[in-house]
Amino acid sequence: MDNQVFSALLSQARKQHPLVHHITNYVTVNDCANITICAGGAPVMADAAEEAGEMASLSGSLVLNIGTLNAGIIKSMLLAGKAANNHKIPIILDPVGVGATRLRTESCRRLLDELTVAIVKGNAGEIGVLAGADAKVRGVDSAGLKGDPVAVARTFARDTGITVVMSGATDIITDGERVLLVENGHSLMGTISGTGCMATSVTGVCAAVSKDRVMAAATALAAFGLAGERAAEKSRGPGSFKPALFDEMAALTPADILTGARIKSS
Repeated sequence: MDNQVFSALLSQARKQHPLVHHITNYVTVNDCANITICAGGAPVMADAAEEAGEMASLSGSLVLNIGTLNAGIIKSMLLAGKAANNHKIPIILDPVGVGATRLRTESCRRLLDELTVAIVKGNAGEIGVLAGADAKVRGVDSAGLKGDPVAVARTFARDTGITVVMSGATDIITDGERVLLVENGHSLMGTISGTGCMATSVTGVCAAVSKDRVMAAATALAAFGLAGERAAEKSRGPGSFKPALFDEMAALTPADILTGARIKSS
């Protein structure tokens, strides 16, 4: 594909510096905040029910991540999500570990039932569970998906009207009609916790500045994956890779996307 649109979208994000409201998990919350800054956004992590809705209404996008769920977090997510819907602010849902426990699965389905979600981003197992496919999740990791992942993602997107992002060695992004495949990334990204959560945060930055959810998600995944590739070149292992990932995300330019993004339509 012509990478000009993806390059321009990253440039727009860096210029607009959108506020991205997160209600996310306590394992990776600091990483998500920092990668949001590195991507050009401004993070805020407000999960108190007393302010979640108000904060969402002031933001460019809302990221909901169910990695460490409890009843209070679910309440805050619903309050924030309804405020976001009222103000036409896109919601990006990361269904971490959905399918592993009843709490995660029922909570995620409630969020999808009661909110209008713009983008769902998860691994193959998580997306497969939500799509009703033959999929398994072990803890917060995918334990397999039977069938064609593109077909599963595409059908789920078509049935729900949600843009679906299925992360993996090749990321799949679809709105049910268009399908984009992002081939950027590196195996070291799977050796540290939080890269999936961080990718969702970068998606929140891009979705805040573009109404085209497919293009926004593709830009985010390509940019984050490209940063991972460059960080890997400067790393000796997981310990040195993580800070390098932040450095490379912050240093990434629209020109880098123009020459380095590997995105194709399917």
